[in-house]
Amino acid sequence: MTSWRIVRIIAGLFVLLSLALGVPSSPLFVSPWWLAFTAFVGLNLLQSGITQWCLMEFILRRLGVRGGC
Repeated sequence: MTSWRIVRIIAGLFVLLSLALGVPSSPLFVSPWWLAFTAFVGLNLLQSGITQWCLMEFILRRLGVRGGC
């Protein structure tokens, strides 16, 4: 599995988890502040799309995960 694919999977999991914890109608609701984490993930995806640099991908590459898409 490539680093790019792992980044997309982790971002998707973070968004779904933060929505489950932040939406009041969810059975896992903790606080609406979890929606700020959803926004943070979205901003990081936007930033990496514009600058073509992603911290998570950088970390994964340092850990030995092969790059590419």
